[in-house]
Amino acid sequence: MRNVMLKVGLAAVALTLVGCGPVVSATNAPSGAARPPLNGPNGGRPSGGPNGGPNGGNGGASATATPGTSSSSTTTGGAVSLSALPLGDGKIGTVAVGYVDSCQTSFSGRGGSAGGGTHWIHGSNWDSTTKPTVQGSVNWPQASYHVSVSSGQRVITTNDLPVGYTTGDFPISPSDPAYAYDRNPNAIQAQSLTYTLPANPTVASAPSCVGMGPIGVLSDGVTLFNALDADGRDAAAHEVQDSCGGHPEKTGDYHYHEISPCILRTATGASTLVGYALDGFGIYVERDAQGNLLTDADLDACHGRTSVVTWDGKQVSMYHYDATAEYPYTVGCYRGAPTQGGHP
Repeated sequence: MRNVMLKVGLAAVALTLVGCGPVVSATNAPSGAARPPLNGPNGGRPSGGPNGGPNGGNGGASATATPGTSSSSTTTGGAVSLSALPLGDGKIGTVAVGYVDSCQTSFSGRGGSAGGGTHWIHGSNWDSTTKPTVQGSVNWPQASYHVSVSSGQRVITTNDLPVGYTTGDFPISPSDPAYAYDRNPNAIQAQSLTYTLPANPTVASAPSCVGMGPIGVLSDGVTLFNALDADGRDAAAHEVQDSCGGHPEKTGDYHYHEISPCILRTATGASTLVGYALDGFGIYVERDAQGNLLTDADLDACHGRTSVVTWDGKQVSMYHYDATAEYPYTVGCYRGAPTQGGHP
């Protein structure tokens, strides 16, 4: 859905954190591999076997909560059972912990599959350890991603191909066992994307909803979508992606619905910046002393918190989003003012 340039400047406002940070650029590096465990020091989910997963949907939610912004340096922590993750279906359209405040709340509700069923979904839970993945290991030597900070703005340019990692083979081949679950007919295509974000984002007076297209860009240059599939369901649970957690939509935009397990594998420290949301705030992988990811219980309704993180080379206490193994995985709503505009 993103095949042209998006460039909208947001006014930069002071958090007294950073002046002009270093320029970050990237070219293609060694390719990624299968999914390692999400919990523990090495990040990621183990791969299943074949791939699959259609789109589906439902909506609606109740109960509201206002995201907090107070500083937090402690976590509840603890390992999450990857074989019994709570399904996020229906947790949309409101500001509450564990929900996606989606701007779109009405979906087609097709909910269909290619006929193979979803054996990894059991009632209200799903098993990420047995969920299949798309076959293939495609390198993208032309992948590019560049971040620069100047005059209060952070400018991100990317062609939306993964820097340093491989993708599966798309369209999904009938010979791929994934085809029984997901017949994604789309081919990955390079995009031309520029995002201009505030270098020093501030918390808005009220949270705002996230759209169905890109809501951020991760550190390999690939766009991040919210946690919903095209029918409003928990995309990570229902759709079947490749071993790095990505797949293309109809315009060829390769994207993730959660932090890529290939990125998680390299984010082994206590706190690692792994991308930027479109309101300018960072997206981090943070772990407890045992190496486990944070949980929804550690975070506010937008799936973030305020704590000390490294930001443009400095240790600062600021708001940021966190990756979890639990829905909604990254950003539940925008805590700052997101970039506006779109594509014709």
